[in-house]
Amino acid sequence: MFYPLARHLLFQLDPERAHHLSLSALNQSAQCGLSRCADTPRVLPRTVMGLSFPNPVGIAAGLDKNAEYLTGLGTLGPGFIEVGTVTPRPQPGNPKPRVFRLPEVEGLINRLGFNNLGVSHLLEQVRSRSWHGILGINLGKNFDTPLDQASGDYVTGLRQVYPHADYVTINISSPNTLHLRQLQDAGALGSLLATLKQTQQELSDQHGRYVPIALKIAPDLSEEALQDIAHLLLQYRIDGVIATNTTISRERVMGLALAQETGGLSGAPLHARAVQVVTTLAQQLQGAIPIIGVGGINSPARAQAMLQAGASLIQLYTGIIYKGPGLIREIVRSLA
Repeated sequence: MFYPLARHLLFQLDPERAHHLSLSALNQSAQCGLSRCADTPRVLPRTVMGLSFPNPVGIAAGLDKNAEYLTGLGTLGPGFIEVGTVTPRPQPGNPKPRVFRLPEVEGLINRLGFNNLGVSHLLEQVRSRSWHGILGINLGKNFDTPLDQASGDYVTGLRQVYPHADYVTINISSPNTLHLRQLQDAGALGSLLATLKQTQQELSDQHGRYVPIALKIAPDLSEEALQDIAHLLLQYRIDGVIATNTTISRERVMGLALAQETGGLSGAPLHARAVQVVTTLAQQLQGAIPIIGVGGINSPARAQAMLQAGASLIQLYTGIIYKGPGLIREIVRSLA
């Protein structure tokens, strides 16, 4: 009820400052006992990637890059939370300003550039967390790691987070790290997936537990490229695919103030394309590999559309910013 007023006040601030203030307040509320972490709705529980999810509505990577707000986010009732993107070494990201609101269409443009405090800091937060739901950790490469050495960053990250993650996401689809999306090309991707699967097997033997790996892809891929990626996912037995990351397209926001800012567009304008990508992947994968759908989900109807397109789970981010923290429970209730 109070969120429209809170949003009005928050939207007077720089988007990054508003982001950290609101999440800090959420954390403090939970730590003071004003909200409770344990109340995760068990609606449509399902097993995906070998993991038992209490409900299919999760929080996407990017909302909590350093795993510092798990206590607060856990009170919102998500079936799972994905933190990151985290890189092996800390890095500041791109120069500010780097986040821009498009309130007319409930969109957001960011060119953050994997700003994070590094994997060691993230794991300190994970080890001390009080929320113990399903946790995904999203990995990226450092901006100054040459593309032909990117697999080394992903392997380094995978080795470090493996004992602490329920699943690991490989992010090769952010538009804000130079040339990163070239790793989605069939040749480069096949080599990367082969290396990751070999490392995953070694770590599984070492730790006595199997941690699934999901690949996060861009919405701006051609149908042919999506088919190639689906084939590689099947060939290398990747455990899941997350569709999609942000888009560089401005087709649905042309003419709006700030629409031509460089970066990835998320939120409502992305939804139709994200559903289309999920539909294509579902047709190609035929249920062999689960899909996590993300992009512009800001209502129960859009959540249902993503699930009907073929997603086993869904994730929210920008929708929470515009609709408020109650969006997760609203969608979960509607799915019941």
